[in-house]
Amino acid sequence: MVKDIISESIETSMSYEDYKNLVKQMVAENSTTGAEKTEALANYTVLNDRRMKRWDKTVKISEAAQEKIKAFNGKMTWLVLTESWCGDAAHIMPVINKVAELNTNITYRVVLRDEHDALMNAFLTNGGKAIPKLIMIDDTTDKVADTFGPRPSVATKLVNEYKAEHGKLTPEFKEDLQVWYNKDKGQAIIDDLVAVLDQK
Repeated sequence: MVKDIISESIETSMSYEDYKNLVKQMVAENSTTGAEKTEALANYTVLNDRRMKRWDKTVKISEAAQEKIKAFNGKMTWLVLTESWCGDAAHIMPVINKVAELNTNITYRVVLRDEHDALMNAFLTNGGKAIPKLIMIDDTTDKVADTFGPRPSVATKLVNEYKAEHGKLTPEFKEDLQVWYNKDKGQAIIDDLVAVLDQK
């Protein structure tokens, strides 16, 4: 049952700080998390370590968004599936952390995708193991209240439109997407997360 899989995953999960330390350790070892270990993925891990550090310092949440986040009075666990090589995750996870830090009712936990296959298979995106995937669990009912990811809705629209026109995502598009993340500064992610909290 999905409920049991989620409970087991939460038990083996780590904090965002622990995850960042793990990424740092991978960088020091010139390695990467996940089942596949390649030089390319190790290089992405180095890049993502830098990205996360930058976003941890620079993400800003508007007063209006802060008020809405602080007003949420349910109790939730936000469980994220990720890997250190994932570019989208490096942009998104620090923003999720900033939001969760504003409300003590939100517990932010992290698990690695390749070590939690059953959980990942329960939360596929269009049949794929796309990450990061945020599962929002209502602590009162233990039910999944919502999910978010692997990208904010604005970026998902860009990806889907490009795929529809070109058939696949090119390296050039992936670079453009990184530029988009840098210009957006986490605001689209914050908007999506606030919209979810508003409904609860």
